Amino acid sequence: MSLRLLLSCGEPSGDLYAGALARELKALSPDATLVGLGGPQFAEAGGQLLADYRGLAVTGLTEVIAKLPRSFDTLRCLVSSARREPPDALVAIDFPDFNFRLARRVKSLGIPVVYYVSPQVWAWRSGRINTIRRIADRVLVIFPFEEDLYRQHGVPVEFVGHPLVELAKASTPRGPFLDRLGLSSSAPTVALLPGSRPNEVLRILPKLVGAAERVRQKIENVQFVVARAPNLEDELFETAARSTSLRLAIVEGETDAVLDAADVVLTASGTATVQSALHDIPMVVVYGLSPLTYSVGRRFVRVKTYAMVNLIAGERIVPELIQDAFTPDAVAAEAVSLLTDRARVARIRQGLAAVRARLGAPGASRRAAEAILKVIEAKSRC
Repeated sequence: MSLRLLLSCGEPSGDLYAGALARELKALSPDATLVGLGGPQFAEAGGQLLADYRGLAVTGLTEVIAKLPRSFDTLRCLVSSARREPPDALVAIDFPDFNFRLARRVKSLGIPVVYYVSPQVWAWRSGRINTIRRIADRVLVIFPFEEDLYRQHGVPVEFVGHPLVELAKASTPRGPFLDRLGLSSSAPTVALLPGSRPNEVLRILPKLVGAAERVRQKIENVQFVVARAPNLEDELFETAARSTSLRLAIVEGETDAVLDAADVVLTASGTATVQSALHDIPMVVVYGLSPLTYSVGRRFVRVKTYAMVNLIAGERIVPELIQDAFTPDAVAAEAVSLLTDRARVARIRQGLAAVRARLGAPGASRRAAEAILKVIEAKSRC
């Protein structure tokens, strides 16, 4: 009988990891059937989409309410599939608010659950670790410090490394890439990464464009490239497209090429900060939420810094401007500093090198696939 796996991911980074994982699972078990909630990366790697995550992922408390009907429909679809054709395991990839509900229901059917890319319980809502202990047969973590934390709480855990170590590769070198965009390969280049969710881009990109206009006043020949996440509406990028004072290009689906061509990146907090670190690019990390969401959410935050690279480093190696501190003037001042202060950039790059060393060796997706198959094998012997 061939292997059948149910996978669930709910945002672009999770879809990227799901695609890489699916390829490794297919390599280890060519007859495997992979179904679930995902997107184009998962489908391209041979996964069968029972539901498409696009349109489900948002940030914030008030913003998520509009997504609840579709979220519950998707949940029912996946659970029905698990009942109808029981998989050998559920692989839940991040996306905890949805995947916790799914995992509970699938676990009750006697199906093992592997949680890959675990929620950041060390940063906020630490009580979720108790939920993970109940629902997960094994947790596969991508940051080394997570392994001890889960083990201390009695959760079966394995550090597999960060999948971006092997995935964050530019398809086109800096020179040809910028030439293609009509930009100069010798001019200072700033990348703008406003996030992958519509409400993130709507809140963040206009301020980044405002910052870019201020940077342009200080550094005459500077140019900008916006990394546009796939499957977002054109209207979200009108602010950038309308700017006539900037040498600016908008590129969709080529974030690694954008980062490889950049001297500095202005990025929304999240996975993109790790991606930037892997490209050794000094960055300014920004983020903004609705006032209500920020006011409520900050009560649950247990860390003094937000940017993932700073959390991995254990110190603030890159500047971060969050909520009220996130203004065009503040971002521009940091960007100009990173473009002109070589000593500061050298210090930041030392910190980024330490971050990269902590992300593990290449091969995280293969190690995750092997760990999943071991869970299934152990279950079959019981």
